[in-house]
Amino acid sequence: MEFTASQIAQLANGTVEGDGEVKISTIAKIEEGHPGAISFLANPKYIHYIYTTGSSAVLVSNDFVPEQPVKATLIRVADPYATVAHLLKMVESMSTPVFEGVEDPCYIAPDVEIPTGAYVGAFAYIGAGAKIGKNVKIYPQAYIGKGVVVDDDTIVYSGAKIYHGCKIGKRCIIHSGAVIGADGFGFAPTANGYEKIPQIGNVVLADDVEIGANTTIDRAMMGSTKIEKGVKLDNLVQIAHNCVVGSNTVMAAQTGMAGSTKVGSNCMFGGQVGLAGHIKIGDNVQIAAQSGVNKSIDDNSRIFGTPAMDFKAYCRQSIYIKDLPELFKRVSKLEKE
Repeated sequence: MEFTASQIAQLANGTVEGDGEVKISTIAKIEEGHPGAISFLANPKYIHYIYTTGSSAVLVSNDFVPEQPVKATLIRVADPYATVAHLLKMVESMSTPVFEGVEDPCYIAPDVEIPTGAYVGAFAYIGAGAKIGKNVKIYPQAYIGKGVVVDDDTIVYSGAKIYHGCKIGKRCIIHSGAVIGADGFGFAPTANGYEKIPQIGNVVLADDVEIGANTTIDRAMMGSTKIEKGVKLDNLVQIAHNCVVGSNTVMAAQTGMAGSTKVGSNCMFGGQVGLAGHIKIGDNVQIAAQSGVNKSIDDNSRIFGTPAMDFKAYCRQSIYIKDLPELFKRVSKLEKE
């Protein structure tokens, strides 16, 4: 499908600077731009590409001031990154095939109703007492256990597993290989080894949650492991039993939470962050990649390191560490004198 720069600007609430009639038929990275493509500039590291890109149009922020002439048509918007996300969503919706109905073979328990508009792919399994909402898409080889609730407009991709009794909200996306509701890691030490503690709770995902490929969320020992509204978990994230992840929090790959830890709303975790059990992370907390957190953190903190500490304190410490060899030389010289 083809649009003009002016039409895209209208869709994005933006303004055009240059040829508003230039034709746009695809989206490309700014460094790989070509005629007919639209790109975006959101990261200052990529500014130099705007002067050489072959793209016909580039989304830029309203306050962008070019230092030299730009060949491409500029479309000024409040937030280029959010705008390109909206455009990509439009492209996806136009190009993604619409699946409906039930493919054969698959197993659907006799008491399960599949609403009009829903889809169940071949070799999928849906257990007794499960409730499937409107327009739910369950792709081939997915597993939906006994009594699971999958609410309206949710997508469960191939190979995802949702254990018995778990509840999935509206408009969620669960990617391939994700496991929701496996047993929490609970064992009691005894004289004869470790005795398994039954995990009789479940996992509850609120609306608009996205779970990455091969991410695992353990069921609670009692009660629920809770993932609140709007949370986005990357691939290979581990959430242990009885944890809570607050609304609109995002976690990058290989982040791990130990049991009964609670994370607030609007937090951002880099890759490989590790959280000890039974601690509380406040709202709006940012934790840099590979940080190890072993104690509770207040609201609005920025944390880095292992053990994790205030981000500015860590930066000051790293400067001191760099100067340690010279400092030791000076101290040694003073001691000799």
